[in-house]
Amino acid sequence: MKVSGMILLASMSIAMLYACTQNAPAPVPEKKVIQPVEQAPPADPGQRNFGGSISSAPAGPIDTTGMAERMRRMREEQNRIRTVHFNDLSMSDPYILADEATKTYYLTSSGGRQYRSKDLVMWEGPYNVIDLSGTWCEKAGFAAAAEIHKIGNYYYYAGTWSDHSEIIQAIPRRYNVPHNQTYLLRSESPEGPFVPFSVTPGYDYEPYEWDCIDGTLYEEDGHIYMIFVHEWTQLIDGTMDYIELSKDLTETISEWPVTMFRASECPPCGEMNGLGEATFGLKMPGWVTDGPQMFRTQTGKLGMLWSTWGKERYLQVVCYSESGTIAGPWIQEPEPFLGNNSGHGMLFRTFDGELRYVVHHSEGNGPRKPQYWTVDDSGDKLKLGKQIIL
Repeated sequence: MKVSGMILLASMSIAMLYACTQNAPAPVPEKKVIQPVEQAPPADPGQRNFGGSISSAPAGPIDTTGMAERMRRMREEQNRIRTVHFNDLSMSDPYILADEATKTYYLTSSGGRQYRSKDLVMWEGPYNVIDLSGTWCEKAGFAAAAEIHKIGNYYYYAGTWSDHSEIIQAIPRRYNVPHNQTYLLRSESPEGPFVPFSVTPGYDYEPYEWDCIDGTLYEEDGHIYMIFVHEWTQLIDGTMDYIELSKDLTETISEWPVTMFRASECPPCGEMNGLGEATFGLKMPGWVTDGPQMFRTQTGKLGMLWSTWGKERYLQVVCYSESGTIAGPWIQEPEPFLGNNSGHGMLFRTFDGELRYVVHHSEGNGPRKPQYWTVDDSGDKLKLGKQIIL
């Protein structure tokens, strides 16, 4: 009797231990510290280059006299709220939310600040509307390709943050890939503050080991998706991918991202080294995907605006889904939607019901400036109209 009782107690203990281990949260894997390696060859002096100027090391010591004060004044000027004409704005990756509730247009871009307008001509800003406290993004600081979407009762801010102090992959003779992710913030107002709300602060919606940028939100048949770029800097041939999010957008519920297409499938897309384009001062070969935005024409045709590099430098291109759903297949248009070093555009509808296209354009080596264009979506294909000159 004592032996059988001891066996019973032992069996119960083992069962309880098994149950506890089954219900316990999985241990968080420790991130491996990856050492940087030699990168791609440096660009030639005077070569075309995206992502920062190419400069050689100074011959002697740098005179830093008064630098701290100059930086303080520069930041103070950048943060000064003022009213600016649309023609005087300089920015990459413009995105406009036309908010019906406030009858106000909200303009975001790379840099993460917000401008506000009632007429699309005069803009007030730049406002700082985000709070990244408690996340790794706070250390990264700069928000690239910022967007604001209204879904349900909330406004969602999608921005890409990059932490170059954390390398996720070191590719010899190519690139030390940083931790890049599109992260979501939320607010009850389009004017913020937009704050973290994900399952854990700084949650990686995309795979941690992927170099991911330019995430945008899209709803289809009651499902919410994030479409994002898997960077060519990591892959060589960049891809466009999507994941499904939970109903409250706090986490990703897809087992793994779905690849929609590769950059090289697009006829106008060129290979960067072949085009003579350097990136971050490096000669990295590859094909680029950038800046997705989903749309439907009035006939119900599902399309995507996205950007790449080609013979006219930066290009806006378009593709369409044959199935009419996010699943595709996605067929690329044979010609650019807009060339001439223009891209990363998006569509929005004015409060008067007019469909507009806003895009950034750079003249020569000048700054990137936003432009408005008319567009026609009455047929199966989006048609570019004329530039709106203010």
